[in-house]
Amino acid sequence: MEVQERIMDTAFSLFRQYGTRSITMDDIAERMGISKKTLYAHFTDKDDMVFQTITRFINLVNSECVADRDQSTDAINELFLVMDMLDRRLRNMNPVIILDLQKFHSRAYQVFLEYQNTCLNNMIRENIERGITEGLYRPDLNIQILTQYRIHGCLLCFQPEAFPGVSDMNKVQRVLLENFLYGVASLKGYKLIEKYKQLSQNK
Repeated sequence: MEVQERIMDTAFSLFRQYGTRSITMDDIAERMGISKKTLYAHFTDKDDMVFQTITRFINLVNSECVADRDQSTDAINELFLVMDMLDRRLRNMNPVIILDLQKFHSRAYQVFLEYQNTCLNNMIRENIERGITEGLYRPDLNIQILTQYRIHGCLLCFQPEAFPGVSDMNKVQRVLLENFLYGVASLKGYKLIEKYKQLSQNK
């Protein structure tokens, strides 16, 4: 399993930089200094490698989101912790990777869609419910609509054409999240947003 994980680490490093379409099994073998035969000992083909690599990354991100939720002091703190984690995990990721999955790797893309429609959906909805309970979000929020709104906001960082002239998609993600929070926050919540923003800027 150690060899397989090292292969997936190398493959994902290349996929995140160039997308999946332009990377071949030869590229991965050459980067690792191993033979293609070794790759095929662990993966059926490139599609299987993409599927396993993307599944592993999504599971990792989900686990870290759960950990951030569990260690957070409140709903707003949870989202700032998640935002910092995504800054690290998605830094320098080529947005074309999602389009490549959609066009060329249906199994991997299905994993992404299932994550979006289940884990991500539930996490966002539960955060909104938590924020309302804690008095940090307004009590009159339409949870169903705002959950979907936030999900699609998360995916905008993979659509750079929507932000001409902006090269840093992590900055897009941060601005969108902060404005989402300002939109749902109560007065008590607004003050906490300002506090966490200051703490984040001081890091």
